[in-house]
Amino acid sequence: MHAIGIERGKATPQLLEVPRPEPDEGEALVRTLRVGIDGTDHEVIGGGHGGFPPGEDHLVLGHEAVGVVEEPGDTAFTAGDVVAPTVRRPPPSGSNEYFERGEADMAPPEACVERGIDGAHGFMAEYFTSPAQFLVRVPDDLAQWGFLLEPLSISEKALELAAASRSTATWAPDTVLVLGNGSLGLLTVAMLDDATEVYCLGRRDRPHPTIELLDSLGATYVDSRETPVDEFAAVHEPVDLVYEATGYARHAFECIEALAPGGVAALLGVPGDWTFEVDGGRLHRELVMGNRALVGSVNSGPRHFEAAIDRLRGLPAGFLEDYVTDLVPYREFERAFEEGDDGGSDGADGGTVIKTAVEFDTHEER
Repeated sequence: MHAIGIERGKATPQLLEVPRPEPDEGEALVRTLRVGIDGTDHEVIGGGHGGFPPGEDHLVLGHEAVGVVEEPGDTAFTAGDVVAPTVRRPPPSGSNEYFERGEADMAPPEACVERGIDGAHGFMAEYFTSPAQFLVRVPDDLAQWGFLLEPLSISEKALELAAASRSTATWAPDTVLVLGNGSLGLLTVAMLDDATEVYCLGRRDRPHPTIELLDSLGATYVDSRETPVDEFAAVHEPVDLVYEATGYARHAFECIEALAPGGVAALLGVPGDWTFEVDGGRLHRELVMGNRALVGSVNSGPRHFEAAIDRLRGLPAGFLEDYVTDLVPYREFERAFEEGDDGGSDGADGGTVIKTAVEFDTHEER
């Protein structure tokens, strides 16, 4: 079968010929429909994140997937069920307390592998197998958008953690600042329909499709080149929630200045090493005296996927058609990666792509 992946020593994705996987006991064989591309995929391709499976000379890409059960085996699924796979799996050393508790999303990196990212093949192939407990059933009418459940689930978890940090007080975020108008930031803005005011920070010039999409959602675009994060509150207003999806390390500290008393910042970006100076005493004081909080969030679990199904169904009318800007047949996969998806970045590029997915058609004669 065909798969799209990276090989050791090569800097671009390749169309690979690999054996069709055989499901083990407790696993289902899934025929892939669509696989989304995000900033993490580009980081993996560039060598800045993730790694190959042990002993393998290639890594099949893709962690945002939806497919149809082809062979349910001894699982509770039936042939034809639409499913989305979660990303994390036990490490080569075997299961551990995080998986046994059903909390793989809370595991540290050394206690798991991530399919399509670090240590395990992904889903960008004609077929993949998965243990049943890592598959989430998707309603048939949402099949075409099911690859978005993974990024939606990432935001579901981050918002859950933010709310949990305020569980001892009344907290309903009316004002929100999303840092990053890449694909994850935009998807999160679309989720925040209960907020009174949503701002989204980026560094793109008008006209740009991401800014037009923000306008259509009723959000306020903020150009970080004109209003840096640490000046945001003075120019606009302090916010109840900051959602950071840039991976720009200074934002983890600057966002404290944007928070209202009792506010929370959820950090999702993964920066590289960078040493710089901050006024640690003042920021510490702001956190304590203002009852503010910072939470870090990575990955998501089955319940976040389940919540994402309801969220997907409730997104604003017309949003998905504007958000998913290209669906690329897998034989033309090069185009999908050339277009790029900056995922979590706040975006200085001038491209017109927001979200891309690779489509598979396994009914074609091979």
